[in-house]
Formats: sequence, C-alpha cells, structure tokens
Amino acid sequence: MLYTKNKIALVDCNSFYVSCERLFNPSIIKKPVVVLSSNDGCVISRSTEAKALGIKMGEPYFKVEKIIKTNDVKIFSSNYSLYGDISRRVMKTLRQFSPEIEIYSIDEAFLNLSLIKNENLLEYGNKIRKTVLKWTGIPTSIGIATTKTLSKAANHIAKKESSGVIDLINSKQTNQLLKQIKISDVWGIGRQLTNFYIKNGINTAYELKNISNSWIKKNTNVLGARTAMELRGIPCVSLEAFEEKRKNCCVSRSFGRKVTKLEELKESVTAHCLNAAEKIRNDNQTAKKITVFIRTSPFQKYNNYYANVKKIDLPIRTNDSIELIKQALIALKQIYKKGYRYQKAGIILSSLKDMNSYKKNLFSKVSNEEKRTKLMKAIDYTNFKYGRNALSIAQAGFRQKWNIKKQHSSKIDTACFDLLPAVRSF
Repeated sequence: MLYTKNKIALVDCNSFYVSCERLFNPSIIKKPVVVLSSNDGCVISRSTEAKALGIKMGEPYFKVEKIIKTNDVKIFSSNYSLYGDISRRVMKTLRQFSPEIEIYSIDEAFLNLSLIKNENLLEYGNKIRKTVLKWTGIPTSIGIATTKTLSKAANHIAKKESSGVIDLINSKQTNQLLKQIKISDVWGIGRQLTNFYIKNGINTAYELKNISNSWIKKNTNVLGARTAMELRGIPCVSLEAFEEKRKNCCVSRSFGRKVTKLEELKESVTAHCLNAAEKIRNDNQTAKKITVFIRTSPFQKYNNYYANVKKIDLPIRTNDSIELIKQALIALKQIYKKGYRYQKAGIILSSLKDMNSYKKNLFSKVSNEEKRTKLMKAIDYTNFKYGRNALSIAQAGFRQKWNIKKQHSSKIDTACFDLLPAVRSF
C-alpha cells in the first residue's frame, strides 16, 4: 500500500463548447461540429471529426467556410450563458472527489488526490470520468501525476486514448509518453520559447526534462527552470484551491454591425455596465475607478482609424449599477466623435476592493445607500431566477441592433425557462 505525497489530477472537458451543444442536440453526435467566437468570427471549439477535416483552432470562419460547407459541418454561434452554467455543474460534481480543487478555466480543473492510495488512482480517475459524464453529460479526459505540468502532459495523452485516463504515478512508461509530446504542447511554453527550444534541438517534453540545470538557468528564466523541474516530477507550482478575487472587471464586445450613433453607443456601454456591476456584486466587491473605451476597426479601407479612452475616479466607491452607468455615460460623451463607424466599446471597473473594507461615509444617508443596495439585490435575484436581463434599465435599449451576430445560435439557455428545450409526450 503506497501513498505518494503529491498527487494531482487534471480534469479537462473534451471539446467543451461542442459537448455543451451536443447535450441538447443528439443528432450531431459523431458528426463534425464547430463553435464560432463572438460575431461568428473564428473557430474556438472543434469536435474530433472537425479536427480530422483539418479545421484549425482560431481559424477565421471565412477561411474554412468551403471545408465546412463541403463536409456538412454543423456550425454554432458561441452561447456563453449555456457554457457557463454547464461548467458550474461540472465543477460542482468534481468537488465530490477532492477536498482541494483549483478551477483553472471554464473547462479545466486540478484536483488534489493525495488521500487516494497509489494503486487506486486509475480506478478513481475512471470513477470521476464516469460520474461527470452521468451527472452532466460532458465527456472528460484525466491526467494524474505528481506535478501540475506532468498532469497536463498526461491529460494531453489521455485525450488520444479510448480509456480517457492516464496515470503517470504508477506508470513505468512516463519517458515514452513524454517523447510523444511536442515542446509546443508543454504547459507554460509559449510560441517564442518554443522557437528558442527548437532552435537549440529541444523538440519534445522528454528532451526538456533531461536538459541540464546549468543550461536552463543560463538560457531561460525562472519559469523555464520551473517547467523543467516539474517534468522531472519535482513540484514547483502549488495547487491554488483558494480563488483570488479579481482586481479588475472588463466587459467589452465587438458590434454585430458598425455603429455611428451616440444613442447606440450609450446602449452598449449601459449594457456592459450592468453586466460588470452584477459581476462585482456577486464577488461582494466595489469599484473606485471606471474606464470607458471605444474604437473603430483598424482594418477599414476608406475611413480613418479612431480610438479613445476615458478614465473616471469615482468620488465614492460603489457597485451600484445606476451610479456606474451615470459616470460611464459622462465619460462616453467626452470621447465620442461624430462621423466614425465604431466597431467596439467596453468598460473596465478597477481598484476593486471587498465590501467589508468599505465603510459608510457622511453621504451614505443622503444618497439613500441602503435603499439602493436593496434595489440592486432585488435586480440580481430576479435576473438569477428568471434569466439575465429579466430586469434591466431602459438606457440599455430593447432591440439592441448593435449586439453581436449570432446567426447560428442554438438558442438554449439552461438558466432561462423560456429558452429550455420542450419535451413532448405522445
């Protein structure tokens, strides 16, 4: 009976956005599927069948349109409210299997499995995978190792295996597996460092693992040395089970069509403010600064490029949507210029601090702070229960013609009753 001190599993959802769309559309299972980014611009998720056709991640839609039409590839616009809800369900399921979990991204999480016996790790990994699939419908791949970098490497191999689980702690084939992983696929190694390693004859994870410490220290930085140590099984990157609160909150979108009118820019900035304010309230935070920015497309042929930004230091820190919108629209009016075709607008709430560190001031009663706080709670509760924008502000507009293009939307939102698929009995 063996216990290894450090045991980390990386659970990664397979083609997550595609898997979410397949949950409510079984007819596209085992068919080529792609999900597009905002405004249907680029490919951001591909099924295994779509990858086999040569469709690359991040490829602009117009470049692969011919492949998509020729091979009857199913297309979906991104549906982040759906993906966010399914992600929360997956993460909640994973918490059943470990006292410590680090949510690394919307579709990935590191789990501390130190309490599991070495000989039971593979079986436990399979149990996690089957449970997530049964409870949420999302297929996953799991890599288990002594470090986060090695668990990432194990997960990379697991995606290609039918079992979907790779355990490097009990494996004697670790070196053979690392030889299969290109240096560009090693966690934490970017494009520039990849080119440098290849130039120096380091093409695989195995070769990086066996490079001398003196060479690493001389030719790379601390992060490079840390990655090499982690590949050798020496933990250098700890599990961050505690979720640090955000320091800034940015909400921005490219428009579905070019915008020229100030009224439409006001609608978009108001909508972004509502979204950002709701986020920081959910984190129990307040903002002291707000930044508004607008820009035209840098690729326009016949119009001059224009971009501008305005920062406002709020007199009193707040998370009140109404107050933030008021300040944002003042900033927008100062930077707006007539005669331009705007492509994007956004806002940033910064200098965020926890509500508990905020103390009431002389003007708290004058500004009806308690009533406004209750109003914001009522709005958040209503929108949580009945779907986003169930309650909004008139300044955000109703038609929102400027909003992002979603020509291929599945129109499914598990957080909104009106958009849930209907089940009919015969």
